[in-house]
Amino acid sequence: MKMYNIIYINQDKTTEIKVKNGVPYIVFKNLELPGIVHGFSTRLGGVSEGIYISAEGEYVNHPQYDLQFKFNSYEIKMPDDMISIERYLGSGIIKGVGEALAKRIVKKFKMDSLRIIEEEPERLAEVKGISERKARDIAVSYNEKKEMQDAIIFLTGYGISINLAVKIFNEYGQEMYKIIRSNPYKIAEDINGVGFKTADEIAERMGISSDSDFRIRAALLYTLLNASQLGHMYLPKQMLVAKTYSLLVADNVPYNEELEDEIGSQIIELQMTGKAIVKELAGDVTAVYAAANYYIELNSARILSDIDLDFTSEDRPLDKMLAQIEEAEKITLEEKQKLAIKNAVNNGVAVITGGPGTGKTTTINAMIKMFEKLNLELLLAAPTGRAAKRITEATGYTAQTIHRLLELSGGGIDEEGNRSAYTFVRNSNNPLEADVIIIDEMSMVDSSLFYSLLQAIMPGTRLVLVGDSNQLPSVGPGNVLKDIIRSGVFSVTVLDKIFRQGENSDIITNAHLINAGKQLEINNKSRDFFYIPRQGSQDIIAELKHLILDSLPGFFQVDPMNIQVLTPMRKYELGVENLNKRLQEILNPSSRSIPEKEKNDVVFRKGDKVMQIKNNYKLEWKIMDAKDRFVKEEGVGVFNGDVGFIKEIDEFDQKIVVEYDDGRLVDYLYSQLDELEHAYAITIHKSQGSEYPVVVIPLLTGPAKLLNRNLLYTAVTRARKGVVIVGNIGLVKTMIDNIDEQKRYTTFAERLAELA
Repeated sequence: MKMYNIIYINQDKTTEIKVKNGVPYIVFKNLELPGIVHGFSTRLGGVSEGIYISAEGEYVNHPQYDLQFKFNSYEIKMPDDMISIERYLGSGIIKGVGEALAKRIVKKFKMDSLRIIEEEPERLAEVKGISERKARDIAVSYNEKKEMQDAIIFLTGYGISINLAVKIFNEYGQEMYKIIRSNPYKIAEDINGVGFKTADEIAERMGISSDSDFRIRAALLYTLLNASQLGHMYLPKQMLVAKTYSLLVADNVPYNEELEDEIGSQIIELQMTGKAIVKELAGDVTAVYAAANYYIELNSARILSDIDLDFTSEDRPLDKMLAQIEEAEKITLEEKQKLAIKNAVNNGVAVITGGPGTGKTTTINAMIKMFEKLNLELLLAAPTGRAAKRITEATGYTAQTIHRLLELSGGGIDEEGNRSAYTFVRNSNNPLEADVIIIDEMSMVDSSLFYSLLQAIMPGTRLVLVGDSNQLPSVGPGNVLKDIIRSGVFSVTVLDKIFRQGENSDIITNAHLINAGKQLEINNKSRDFFYIPRQGSQDIIAELKHLILDSLPGFFQVDPMNIQVLTPMRKYELGVENLNKRLQEILNPSSRSIPEKEKNDVVFRKGDKVMQIKNNYKLEWKIMDAKDRFVKEEGVGVFNGDVGFIKEIDEFDQKIVVEYDDGRLVDYLYSQLDELEHAYAITIHKSQGSEYPVVVIPLLTGPAKLLNRNLLYTAVTRARKGVVIVGNIGLVKTMIDNIDEQKRYTTFAERLAELA
């Protein structure tokens, strides 16, 4: 271990400096427990070795932890001596420069080393081992890092943490200076994990008054944005005012009626500037929309109405053609399946809905054959890569994600040096070239994506929407499938005959019982649906380990990695955050031979099962040929809910490579790892549109609003071969009886009805 001076800050000598992976950090020895080290790194999540932090603060006596150093402020300083310059260059932050080369650079140019790299990079070729090309590469890498360092120094001056500064720079680049100075609240809208409070603190340091109209409007817009993230297209005015007020005022501050009135006044101001739309709804409800959400609903309703043409023709012997398809495919279609296919042929917009085992896939297959007989060109798509892959395997017809169907593009640098916006190539000016478009797993499609799809569809193209309306709504805003059905405007066929009962599938049988509000028979006589009573969270976790490693792989002939744990919650002992730590230990334990990277107390390890947790239209991906020789396909965009495995951890380039289910390879810089989380366990909500061989559902307790019939139904219907419920079996009855669902504030159905 490289030696550092030990600094003691109390008489008991309980505080010292240690080193891990070449990085010194302060340790409070009296806080250490077996397997736990307390300290903070001088790297501070983005500052490299050789860069100094000048901190101001004071020592305070903590009632629990004794003597502590409390930071009031800190400033990042670039290296200003030869040893620090050498450590900085050799830290791995600059591609192509290791410790040995850093020594040679500093030996040659001494204190002038950083200036040479920045201003005269060609001179680096004077150093042994550096070619002219490598000199240019070093200069490019250095300047990229220096831009970030300059940004960090600028942002920390406003009290912004280094981790957040890195996020801000990665999001905006050089545009961040203008954004921070003009509207610091924008970072709460654009950057994952940044709330209004953080942006508010930055604004305060910039001198924005706590009672300024600008602050109130920012709080209103943030509240509407947050409502969208919870699935709402609008908020009732009274609710919006109350939520905004709670953002602006601390809990212990006396009620301020004037502020509440001012919030109401600023809603009018937002309406006048076109940032919000206020509408009176039935039942004396005043609805306040973010302007974008209002026009998404309005324009989506108009387009959907426009494309719903009548294609009925007496010249087409549909019954005869269906009989031919049945004979050729050796299938027998139920009457409602035939009706669904006829409706899809005869209408511009047709909806097919039904639960598991009701023949939706068979109907899609026969429908594809019908459209082929009619010489109609069709496209097949689904919201996620996993759902698209599944429908491709089921039909033999190539499906793709809606984002790829619409050809997501952008993010390049324009002639003026600005990064272009991310858009869909397919739009009203460049519509999709197809006679029929079929969208599967429609319950997952949110309002924004649906609007983008509709913009690329011209009248004359049939749109067929297939999904289970009893599933949970989309993760994004809106309740599109249910609203279309609820409007009563379009052709809707409900498939309700269960075909898979003949296979003795209790998964299918129980799913329909749950949906009907009927209680399940609690026994273990089934071949694919099991109950294991356990009383406490630790007992449940121990049972999960036994099931995943020992029991289920052999019984169902499935790889342990393909056994999916689904839980209602994120927090608590049986939430995804804790379960993923425990399941990682079971399925992909630490080993000296397996590379890993720790970020924000989360350890990412090669081989880990991970999920993207936000839509990122900027992330680039590529698909290699079968032998990894050349790039077969490339594009941009990775989306909330995409699941893959960590293929590589590259310490030199400071990145993790994830391979997703559809073969896409995506590079994540270490600073982007907050967009990933482990996926050994996922929330039931995130499982929509996916199927797994075996699903294990741990149940003990949780918020009543989560433990409802809809959630249980969704979890059960994700499994193909087996369902195992572990824990409080009585909770199954509670969930079936609980029909309360979180209300989504939408008016799409009403908009459609108005245009009918």
